[in-house]
Amino acid sequence: MKVVLIGVGQAGGKIAQSLAEFDYNMDFDAVQGALAVNSAHADLQNLDIETQLVGQDTVKGHGVGGDNELGAQVMQDDAIEVMDSLDGKITAQAEAIFVIAGLGGGTGSGGAPVLVRELQRVYDLPIYALGVLPGRGEGSMYQANAGRSLKTVVREADSTILVDNDAWHDAGESIEGAFDSINQNIAQRIGLLFASGEAVEGVGESVVDTSEVINTLREGGIACMGYASAISGETAEDNINAVTSVTRSALFTGTSLPDAVTADSALLVVAGRPEAIPRKGVERARRWVEDQTGSMQVRGGDFPLDSDRIAALVLLGGVERSPRIEEFMERAREAQQQQQKAPEDHAANFRNDDLEDLF
Repeated sequence: MKVVLIGVGQAGGKIAQSLAEFDYNMDFDAVQGALAVNSAHADLQNLDIETQLVGQDTVKGHGVGGDNELGAQVMQDDAIEVMDSLDGKITAQAEAIFVIAGLGGGTGSGGAPVLVRELQRVYDLPIYALGVLPGRGEGSMYQANAGRSLKTVVREADSTILVDNDAWHDAGESIEGAFDSINQNIAQRIGLLFASGEAVEGVGESVVDTSEVINTLREGGIACMGYASAISGETAEDNINAVTSVTRSALFTGTSLPDAVTADSALLVVAGRPEAIPRKGVERARRWVEDQTGSMQVRGGDFPLDSDRIAALVLLGGVERSPRIEEFMERAREAQQQQQKAPEDHAANFRNDDLEDLF
């Protein structure tokens, strides 16, 4: 899948760079271009990808201080400059654009939905968001920001892949100390999804292509991704059980949104040496994903890759009814009520207007 990456805010810029580096180091050639956009000049200085400062007239390069309404405003004010920076990056080869942001900060949570809306207006390509939710231990401002941003970006993007900050780091490790490892895990997992079907080692029996990723995300709403791997056996016959095992781990313990299993659509990608990928094992694992997700739209395929491991990537589309989403939105509502000192509202569905969105 040929993609262009736009990282918004501090976390978004770092993740966009990590994804671009992973793609380059693996020689996949899936990332066609990358841009980091921020209102804080200092956060752009250590990035190697191209950068664009926004809000210079308003915040003078010092950032928006966690104010996502101000983040939305500076992105809207400088949208033309950001779109000009994309000239030459979004070519005829590009098959999708990903806007990447931490949804708890100011520039990322406020600016990403605005940028997604602008991109939808200009480009006839799928515009996806990759959003990072704050962990349970992060402050109330981050929770409230992320709730408002999520409501808005889900409406604007063709699909929003979520990563929960509590998901992809070691147990007992603080979120603050884990940001770098979380970013690397995002880069590896999402980077493999981008690369599937792009730069493959050998020829698989049923190689995944871009259309299967796009069709899995076609339901819109919220998506998430699971990943797990194990040492590969020598032959395909040796790996029949291994494929089922790593698929179970990817879905139950390796997802970017813990406990998100029920889905409208799914894609199972099995990566490894072509001669070590068992057709019988892949089909068995695909049927198992069908049973677990309750979806009849479960696609599957190979990602031939020169590796001593066998891996499963599971992309789930339409996971809005996940308990994790409900729990997070309730946390965001409570955080917003704390900030506003307003009476508690017991509405349960994140689509309701009890949590004001950004626009």
